[in-house]
Amino acid sequence: MITDEEFLRISTYMKQRYGIDLSQKKVIVNGRLESHLKAGPWKNGTELMNAVESDKSGDTEKLLVNLLTTNHTYFMREFEHFDYLKQVVLPWLRTKESRTKDLRIWCGAASTGEEPYMIAMVISDFFNLERDSWDTKVLATDISSKVLRQAMAGVYTAEQLQKVPPQWRKRFFSLMAGGAQYRVKDELRQEVIFRQFNLMDPFPFKRKMHAIFLRNVMIYFDEVTKKELIQKVCNTLEPGGYLFIGTTETIDRSGTPLQMIQPSIYRKKEG
Repeated sequence: MITDEEFLRISTYMKQRYGIDLSQKKVIVNGRLESHLKAGPWKNGTELMNAVESDKSGDTEKLLVNLLTTNHTYFMREFEHFDYLKQVVLPWLRTKESRTKDLRIWCGAASTGEEPYMIAMVISDFFNLERDSWDTKVLATDISSKVLRQAMAGVYTAEQLQKVPPQWRKRFFSLMAGGAQYRVKDELRQEVIFRQFNLMDPFPFKRKMHAIFLRNVMIYFDEVTKKELIQKVCNTLEPGGYLFIGTTETIDRSGTPLQMIQPSIYRKKEG
């Protein structure tokens, strides 16, 4: 069991480095660290945090982040967003970017890959035969190296793909030997660029995004952190660009150029 002092040190570190508010989650933090502390090489939370702060390679910090971040997602989650992407956002972009043929879409909480692969499937379905003449790649980021490795492997069980439309399952996934798992086909895999990225860091994008998916990640942030993040998102969006957040999430739009299109879908004012 980690002590109150150790918990304060761990939660303060995660808040300062990643914006994640664990201040009310001691039981969860303890549960996730307990077996690792028993297995060693650290006897307690103090030794673990000493290792995190002194390990120049960053590997121990990555381990801590992987242990303490939740990554629950699934294909077709909050499907109304993907429907809106296909019915509204992509037709707008087809017209807007008809000359450059360049789409810039970012999934900022990629987790194990279901969400960015869903976005890529919708885009592929929409552009169909035109797709080769467009740059349709999706940028997908997450702070957890563990889930990004899973996402890049692109292997899912038949149960995980159950809700994916049969035509998409057939087109974008290959049944692996043994028949219990599917692998993302190269056609889809090459449409998603996975990168590790901390949302608290300065955004490195040289060009503004047309659409940003930031779904079900701000539930871990306090109001001040959320407000700062939304400001950075606004600065990164093209005028007229769209922001998608989780359907159970809310944001404070005061002082931002965001208009609510419907709950969980926002658009940056044009001009």
